[in-house]
Amino acid sequence: MTQQKANEFAKQWIEAWNSHDLDRIMAQYAEEVEFNSPMIISLGMNDDGRIMGKTILRQYFEKGLNAYPELNFKLHYVFCGIDSLVIKYESVNGKPAAEVMQLNATSRASHVTCHY
Repeated sequence: MTQQKANEFAKQWIEAWNSHDLDRIMAQYAEEVEFNSPMIISLGMNDDGRIMGKTILRQYFEKGLNAYPELNFKLHYVFCGIDSLVIKYESVNGKPAAEVMQLNATSRASHVTCHY
C-alpha cells in the first residue's frame, strides 16, 4: 500500500458515502467482509456489533442511510499501513470518526473496524 493508493481509496469511499448511492458504497467492500461498528448495535442490527458478509452489510448500510438522510462525511486524514489504511473523517452531526480498513488483493475492504 502506498500513501497515494490509500488517499485514492479514501477519496472514493468518501464520495461514495456522500452520494448516498448504495451500489456505489457497496463496491468499496469485499464479498467476505467482516465489519465491526458500535452503530450496528445502535441501529438494532444485532447485539455484538459485528457483521459478516456483504449481503447483511448492505442491509445495515441501507438502514443507516435511512436513519441519517443528511449524512455527509468530510475527510480529515488518511493513514497508510502495509495492506490497510485508517480514514479519519467528520461523520454525522460533525462528530469525529475513524475506520481501520484492511484491503484484499482487489483493493476492497475485507475487514473494517469503526471508531466513533
